[in-house]
Amino acid sequence: MGTSEAALQIFSGVVPRAVCSTPYSSNFDSTFSFISQVKFVKKKGVLSNRNLSKCSSRLLQGIRTSFSGKTKCNRRPLYRCRCQQAQSTSGMTPEGGNGTWFVDGAETSSPINNRPNGSSALEFQDVQFAKQEIKSSISNGTNGAVRDPFHKISIESIEDEAWDLLRESIVYYCNSPIGTIAARDPTSSNLLNYDQVFIRDFIPSGIAFLLKGEYDIVRNFILHTLQLQSWEKTMDCHSPGQGLMPASFKVRTVPLDGDDSATEEVLDPDFGEAAIGRVAPVDSGLWWIILLRAYGKCSGDLSVQERVDVQTGIKMILRLCLADGFDMFPTLLVTDGSCMIDRRMGIHGHPLEIQALFYSALVCAREMLTPEDGSADLIRALNNRLVALSFHIREYYWVDLQKLNEIYRYKTEEYSYDAVNKFNIYPDQIPSWLVEWMPTKGGYLIGNLQPAHMDFRFFSLGNLWSIVSSLATIGQSHAILDLIEFKWGDLVADMPFKICYPALEGQEWQIITGSDPKNTPWSYHNAGSWPTLLWQLTVACIKMNRPEIASRAIEIAERRLSRDKWPEYYDTRKGRFIGKQARLFQTWSIAGYLVGKLLLAEPSKAKILITEEDSDLVNAFSCMISSSPKRKRGQKNSNPTYIV
Repeated sequence: MGTSEAALQIFSGVVPRAVCSTPYSSNFDSTFSFISQVKFVKKKGVLSNRNLSKCSSRLLQGIRTSFSGKTKCNRRPLYRCRCQQAQSTSGMTPEGGNGTWFVDGAETSSPINNRPNGSSALEFQDVQFAKQEIKSSISNGTNGAVRDPFHKISIESIEDEAWDLLRESIVYYCNSPIGTIAARDPTSSNLLNYDQVFIRDFIPSGIAFLLKGEYDIVRNFILHTLQLQSWEKTMDCHSPGQGLMPASFKVRTVPLDGDDSATEEVLDPDFGEAAIGRVAPVDSGLWWIILLRAYGKCSGDLSVQERVDVQTGIKMILRLCLADGFDMFPTLLVTDGSCMIDRRMGIHGHPLEIQALFYSALVCAREMLTPEDGSADLIRALNNRLVALSFHIREYYWVDLQKLNEIYRYKTEEYSYDAVNKFNIYPDQIPSWLVEWMPTKGGYLIGNLQPAHMDFRFFSLGNLWSIVSSLATIGQSHAILDLIEFKWGDLVADMPFKICYPALEGQEWQIITGSDPKNTPWSYHNAGSWPTLLWQLTVACIKMNRPEIASRAIEIAERRLSRDKWPEYYDTRKGRFIGKQARLFQTWSIAGYLVGKLLLAEPSKAKILITEEDSDLVNAFSCMISSSPKRKRGQKNSNPTYIV
């Protein structure tokens, strides 16, 4: 049996996988882990079967593992692979996510934050309370410095605090670091899924560890999440496409099947079947590919991306995204809530954020795919899609004052191959706020484009990642940064960075969001301010050789982030208030700040995330632009053509 065939059988579950294998095993391709059914025993004795990725470890000794970096001697892993007597876990229920965890042989259960790091939740709160007592008299200084009546708290101490908090959020599986939980908020008793490892949330954490030279946690994350990819999760008897990556996963400790004297750790993924809104994540697989490339470039370890199972995982994601469907556009058609904005916000269709990540993932995958006979068709389809997608976004999503004036004068109801108003956009769609808001210098990529619909809102992540991935041209990239500088008071203000602008208000908010009480105007996804966006802003500014923009934004952020306990997001038009439902000690807020600081200190390291535009794409795009927009449909020639 060929190696690739064996790998495919492993993904489909034909070949059983060995248990408790580490990601460092030489036989990892076929013995990493296996998929099976594990029975959970509820408190009332009702059995519930779920597919779980298992690491069976009978009576494991509590060996502490070292984690590279400046970890304090009293740091303990959040989740440890500890096999205990089965009766010790009798009170655990999978639904609530508040299972009992074991640390250094002692049982530690925290109903508040599920934080088994060797100290109780009460001790953790006491420490945090003491820290805040010390900071209670702190006032803002100049240039981001914070002053205390007794001593100065320097920027370095804020960074040290951030690193401590980031390392305390690490999740362990089988005594190995595997990711970071979304938040460790001791003030909230309602965990929801913030105690899980999210794919998109871990990206800034993973980048921070890579920049620090701590590669193991990123390697483990990449390989373990890969094993979750092939699971067949269902929603109302329907299974999503093969290749889908989970939105998040959690490490659970359960009794070992057939042995009541031991326990085992399992990885329990959520593909959206338990998420609020029940929406599957489109961006998880795209971020996974981007992180995989960053790991190889930063660590120099290309053996991970060259593995048969990793190559298979990349291809599964690409085939899922490149599959033919009913859509006529090269952009990905997705529903609301499928990305960072994971609630109903009127972004269904072809949201810019997904297109930018899609383009970036295609470029990264093309760089990592190993040449073989079975990849030829996939690479050909990938290249064709890259050309069509870049032309489509640059040509039809771009808006500046000149383009806005063209749309203002559009003729409608055009039927022909040479129509100027191809999507039948009605000029009355131009919102009144945009007429006054659009500067004379600068522009941006709109949030969405569909027949008879242009979403003119400015979405930050999509625009920033279009710069990073070279989806936007050099001129467009500079124009986006010009817009950010010109509209600094709207997009940055007292806390960077606005997730979108402007907010949906009034009847529009009621209709589009369904009167979502969490997405009220200027809050959460509805134009709230998210500190985690600092790292994407920093990478984009470094690429365009304008790091002073990111430096200025980070200085504003660090005046408040530590004092405000690292919240998830900020509210109000200027970002002056901590979000009304924001979690504190949000991991990606912490990691986003750290990545921004690390990259500004060493801008050359941003290359692990940046993708430069290649000459083939430039030439293909130039040919399309230079050709007449009113070209007639003629006889096919032998040269490759691109549908745009």
